[in-house]
Amino acid sequence: MSEVTVPDKDRPWLMRTYAGHSTAEASNELYRRNLTKGQTGLSVAFDLPTQTGYDPDHVLARGEVGRVGVPVSHLGDMRRLFEGIPLEQMNTSMTINATAMWLLALYQVVAEEQGADVSRLQGTTQNDIVKEYLSRGTHVFPPVPSLRLTTDMIAYTVAHLPRWNPVNICSYHLQEAGATPVQEISYAMATAVAVLDAVRDSGQVPAEEFGRVVARISFFVNAGVRFVEEMCKMRAFTRVWERITSERYGITDPKQRRFRYGVQVNSLGLTEAQPENNVQRIVLEMLAVTLSKDARARAVQLPAWNEALGLPRPWDQQWSLRIQQVLAHESDLLEYEDLFDGSHVIEAKVETLVKESWAEIERIEEMGGVMAAVESGYLKSQLVSSHAERRARIESGKERIIGVNCYEATEPSPLTADLDTAIMTVDAAGEASTVAAVRRWRETRDEPFWREGTRDPGLYPSAEQALRQLKEAAATDANLMEATVECARAGVTTGEWAGALREVFGEFRAPTGVSGAPVAVTAEEGSALATVRHGVERTAADLGVGKLRLLVGKPGLDGHSNGAEQIAVRARDAGFEVVYQGIRLTPEEIVAAAVAEDVHCVGLSILSGSHTELVPDVLGRMREAGAGDVPVIVGGIIPSADARALREAGVAAVFTPKDFGITEIIGRIVGEIRTANRLDKLDQHDRPVQRDPQEVTQ
Repeated sequence: MSEVTVPDKDRPWLMRTYAGHSTAEASNELYRRNLTKGQTGLSVAFDLPTQTGYDPDHVLARGEVGRVGVPVSHLGDMRRLFEGIPLEQMNTSMTINATAMWLLALYQVVAEEQGADVSRLQGTTQNDIVKEYLSRGTHVFPPVPSLRLTTDMIAYTVAHLPRWNPVNICSYHLQEAGATPVQEISYAMATAVAVLDAVRDSGQVPAEEFGRVVARISFFVNAGVRFVEEMCKMRAFTRVWERITSERYGITDPKQRRFRYGVQVNSLGLTEAQPENNVQRIVLEMLAVTLSKDARARAVQLPAWNEALGLPRPWDQQWSLRIQQVLAHESDLLEYEDLFDGSHVIEAKVETLVKESWAEIERIEEMGGVMAAVESGYLKSQLVSSHAERRARIESGKERIIGVNCYEATEPSPLTADLDTAIMTVDAAGEASTVAAVRRWRETRDEPFWREGTRDPGLYPSAEQALRQLKEAAATDANLMEATVECARAGVTTGEWAGALREVFGEFRAPTGVSGAPVAVTAEEGSALATVRHGVERTAADLGVGKLRLLVGKPGLDGHSNGAEQIAVRARDAGFEVVYQGIRLTPEEIVAAAVAEDVHCVGLSILSGSHTELVPDVLGRMREAGAGDVPVIVGGIIPSADARALREAGVAAVFTPKDFGITEIIGRIVGEIRTANRLDKLDQHDRPVQRDPQEVTQ
C-alpha cells in the first residue's frame, strides 16, 4: 500500500477575537486566556467614551463605561491592559478611529516601558474617520482636521513604526449601514484615495518613499451571508486597488500594491430569533473571505452566535475561534491554488462589480472627493436609502431570513433556555470604580514618584505642559504625533487629549441622511403602510393637531444609528412629523427637545447596553418637565430581564432585533399614543373600537 502524500499547506490567516470589556484588568485576563487557546493576534474593543474622547466621569459617559469594550483613560490603563503580554511579539489590532493617534501613542509608550524595539511593533489602528461620519458615529472632529490626524499618524509610523498599519480603510460598517457591494468598494476606495492624496500633498514623506505608505494601507471589510457575491466582491476589491495604486500613484513594486485586508463577518446580520442559526451564517460568511486564495483575508475575526442577544461570554468567543481553526487545520482548503480561476460565472460577476464601482468612484471625484461627499450628505443619504430598500425587501418577504420572516416555528433551544445567563453582563458597579480611579489618576500623576520612582521631571513634562504644547502644535501645521506621545508619557487622560484638540479644531455633527432619503415603501391603498398612515391621520384628528410628532433620540455615546434612521424614515412616510437630531445626546437634551417640540411620543434607540442607566433618567426628567404622560418607547439590543425592568419603570413598549417589521412598529407607536391619550383603539379599517368604560377610566 502506497503512502498518502499530503501537500504542504499555506500559512493560515491571523485568527483574532474582537474583545474587551469592563476594566483593563478583566480584559487582560481574557486576552491571555484566548492566546492560550490558539488565537494568533489581539483585537481590542474599546468602550464608547474611549472611542469618542471622553473620560469616564464626563456626563456623556454615563452608563457607557466598559459596556461595549475596555475603558482606557490614560497610560496606567494601557499598562494594565497589556500586562504580561510582550508587545514586540504580538500583532495587535485596535478598533479606534477619532482617537486613534492617542491610543497608538499609549501603546508605543507601554511597549517602550517593556523594553521593546518600537520599530518591530506589528498591528493595526483602524483610523478610518470617513465611515464614522456615515455609519458608526464615533467621530469627534470635523473632516479636515480629522484627515490631518490620519495623515500625521501615517507619516510618523512610516518613519518610526515601519511594520505598523496606521490606517485600516473600513467598509465593514458601511455594509451594516445598508451599503451594496458596489457602495462598499467605491466608498472605501474613495476614502483610500483621500488619505493617500493627503499624505502625498503634506510633503511629510519623500516621493521616493511613497511606495512604503501605500504598502502600509490595509482594509477591513464585512462579509455577509451571500457568500458567492461576497467572494466576488473581494476579488473586485483587489482589481480596483491594483488599478488605483499603479495608475494614480505609479507604484511599480507588486508587493507594495498588494490588497491587504482583514475581516469580521456581519454582526448586525445575526438574529435574535432562533439564534442557533447564526452559527451557519458565520461559517458561510467566513468562507466568502477564505475560499479564494487570490483574495483571501490576512486576518479574520468572527462574532459569536449570541451577539444579537447581548455581550458574548468567553465560551461563546471560543466557539467562534474554533470555527476558524477547524477550517484552517482540519480541512484541505490551504493546500490548493485559487479554486475560482477560469470560472466564467465568477469572472462576469467580478467584472460587473468593478465597472459599477469605478462609475461611483468617478462620481465622488466629480463632487470634490470623499470628504466633500460626506459634508454634502450625499454618501449618508445613499446609505440610508439602500438600507431602507433592504428593510422593505425583508418586510415584504422578498428577502428571506430564516426564523425571522419565514420558518418561524421552532423547538425550544437549550442554548437560550435561560436567556439571562446566555450572555455576559457587565457589573454596573465597575463604572463607579473606574470613575473614581480616573479622578485619583489626575490627582497623583504629577507626583515625583508617579512612574514607580523612575520619573525624571526634566525628561517628562507635567500634564499641563504637555497639553499646552499639544494645542500649540495643533494651531500650526506640525505633525501632532510627537506632541501626542509626550502627552501619553505625561499622564494626560483620553478626555483631556481630545478636549485640547476640540478647543482648536471644534466638533462635528454629521448629516443624518433622513431628510434626503426617498420613499422606500409606498402607501398604496390596501397596503400595511396605508393602514398605518390612515391611523396616524385619524389619531392626529382625534387629538386636534395637524400632525402627530415623534421624537427619535439617541442618548449617550452609541453611534449605531441605522435602526433609528429607519424608524425616522418610515415614520415620516407614515405621516408623522419626525424630530431627529442625530446621535450623542444627553437625556437632558432629549427631554428639552421633546417638551419644546410638544411631541406625542419619544422613541429611544440604544445598542450599547446603556439603556439601564439612560432610559430611567429620561423617564424621570420627562415627569419632572410635566411630560410624564407622553409615551416613551425603547429599541435596541436589550436582554429580556432588562426589558421587563424598563416596562415596570414606565416604558410603554420595548423593541429588540426580533421586531423586524418597521411598519408594524410604527403602527404600535400609534397605538401607544392613543392609549396614552385615552383614545379608543382602531381596527384594521381605522374605526374606533369601543373599549370597556372601566378600562378607559383606569
